[in-house]
Amino acid sequence: MLDDLTKQQIRDAYFRLIEQKSLSPRWGQRQMVAEVAKALARMDDPTASGSAVCVVEAGTGTGKTIAYAVAAIPVALALGKKLVVSTATIALQEQFVNKDLPDIRKHSGLDFDFVLAKGRRRYVCLSRLDKELAGSAQEQSLIPLYPDEFDQADSAAALPYYNAMLDALGRGEWDGDRDNWDTEIPEDVWFGATTDHRQCSGRRCPNIGQCSFYRARDALQNADVIVTNHDLVLSDLALGGGAILSAPEETVYVFDEGHHLADKALNHFSGYCRVTASVQWTEECRKQLRQGASLASCTSVTSVLDNLPRLFEDVGGALEQAGQLLDELIDPEQLSGFADRQHYRFPEGVVPDPLRQVAGTLVALYQKLLAQLQRLERAMEDGMDGDVTGLEKADAENWYTVFGAMLSRAEGSLALWQEYDVDAAMEDPPHARWINLIEAGQGISYELRSSPILAADILREHLWDRAAAVVATSATMTALNSFERFILHSGAPEDSVFKVVPSPFDYSNATLRVPAMACDPSDPAAHTEALIALMPDLFVEFPGTLVLFSSRRQMHEVYEGLAGGWAKTILVQGDYSKQETLRRHREAIDQGRSSIIFGLASFAEGVDLPGDYCSHVIIAKIPFAVPDTPLESALAEWVEARGGNSFMELSVPDAALKLVQASGRLLRTEQDSGVVTILDRRLVTRRYGKAILDSLPAFKREIA
Repeated sequence: MLDDLTKQQIRDAYFRLIEQKSLSPRWGQRQMVAEVAKALARMDDPTASGSAVCVVEAGTGTGKTIAYAVAAIPVALALGKKLVVSTATIALQEQFVNKDLPDIRKHSGLDFDFVLAKGRRRYVCLSRLDKELAGSAQEQSLIPLYPDEFDQADSAAALPYYNAMLDALGRGEWDGDRDNWDTEIPEDVWFGATTDHRQCSGRRCPNIGQCSFYRARDALQNADVIVTNHDLVLSDLALGGGAILSAPEETVYVFDEGHHLADKALNHFSGYCRVTASVQWTEECRKQLRQGASLASCTSVTSVLDNLPRLFEDVGGALEQAGQLLDELIDPEQLSGFADRQHYRFPEGVVPDPLRQVAGTLVALYQKLLAQLQRLERAMEDGMDGDVTGLEKADAENWYTVFGAMLSRAEGSLALWQEYDVDAAMEDPPHARWINLIEAGQGISYELRSSPILAADILREHLWDRAAAVVATSATMTALNSFERFILHSGAPEDSVFKVVPSPFDYSNATLRVPAMACDPSDPAAHTEALIALMPDLFVEFPGTLVLFSSRRQMHEVYEGLAGGWAKTILVQGDYSKQETLRRHREAIDQGRSSIIFGLASFAEGVDLPGDYCSHVIIAKIPFAVPDTPLESALAEWVEARGGNSFMELSVPDAALKLVQASGRLLRTEQDSGVVTILDRRLVTRRYGKAILDSLPAFKREIA
């Protein structure tokens, strides 16, 4: 329960901010402040009747950033908790740090410190930089996780970058943050100058006093508000929580664009292993161990080093056996997907017994390998402390990095093979398991994948049941006017505070049209021809138009059908970067010319084109996702196996949410108006159409 002082701080902060910035109080914004505060009041309160979790759908223009900030900051400060604000995109993160939080601190009267948190890979590693410049990295180079998918930088090309980085660090002109370097750094060059948590020697590193990452991390300890992204939060939770950010039990999390949370979590808790690349890796590790002359006089590790090459050889042999078995198991007739990414999914996640037996062998071998590598890692830690006879500190540091790289790869592979050595019948829901076939030189390489089909259990274990409090918000948290989809995918507690707060926009200023058509997308060829015939008349009404397609093929076919008279007016996604496409579009409108963007899903969300930049949104068809990925297919299979209807329970809610996001590109300010045209008669002719229409904003309707 919040005390009266904290309640008053929230009220005072909100109204002072509104007054000093000359903003108009918004009813939806005030509702959101109240709902967030109500949920956070349950924190550390044993008498609370529900979870300290708040899920808020805040319509476009609500001002949700101000709402959650003025509610959460005073509560977190009063209860001694860290506030971690997580965004889905870098653009939102930068806006929050560079504009929103400074404004809130300046005008609200709240006294707080904030800092931006980034992952270790965003910072240069001074020790790695020293090794690259000294040339020793060529002798004991870090082994990329998958050598066949990552090229190491050419030394001649990389050294000028590394010298410039070292000079800038020495002069104090750069803080080691990749994002603050003034030019683009090639990915392979940057990889050679950074590290991950497994290869970092931490406080034992001789460069710890100048370490860019640890300086940034130390700043987190003193900040009241930490701004980061979903990926870093989930990485921290995957490491047990508190490894990078504050411990979940001491943290209030706010997930802005929270509808991405479940999908992001699945990415972080999925696993994969490339068979051919892993065999190559075991061979590279054996070669690298042969360079260990500097460890020969260290009697405490020689017994491990003597056994390790044979253990790597055994792992490689078992992996080759797995590859041979997959050659026999996979029937080309059962492959799905596209020509460049074919896959085979195991129905209901059940791995065939022969492959499961090999998986069990690999689990046992990787566990032995990990145990030996961990012994070596601990020995190198002692060596860096000067506690190992016959081991120089510099050698210990070098080999700590090498063994850390081996450990990182071995841990990931072990996790994957453990997933293939389970009884899928005991899982509910089952995990998705599949094999991707990848072109590799003259042949095919197998990539084994595994993933939960829902993030509910993951987030329940790592977030909902551990965090002091959580706020999840975006403009699209519901589907078909219900939070059920979000609860299913994310596992959010059902006793959370759930609230939809209204947008201040007057949707009656805009019109939703579903014109008469003689066909619908169930006949793709006829529908494409109908789009080509209809669109010229639709284009002439407004200067700025955004046309959204669900199919890249249809987008290009429509463009080709129109290109004769419209080629100079239409900007097609893929011809330029997203940023450049939007820049060219705005430039054309500013010069009084018409401009039309043809885009796919990435243009249906996060695109801000107010006023004349976008006064007409044309949606080619209801954005149903075809369950052609292994993960989507496995989820649909599970729903059907439980007696459900995967189309109505998964496809329709997903499509409704995407349609709301797409139509949300029209009104970006309270002064905007225009038209949303949906060229899909199934909204009228199919029974699910009415439910989808009812979930869209309250536009005026013109339905033929």
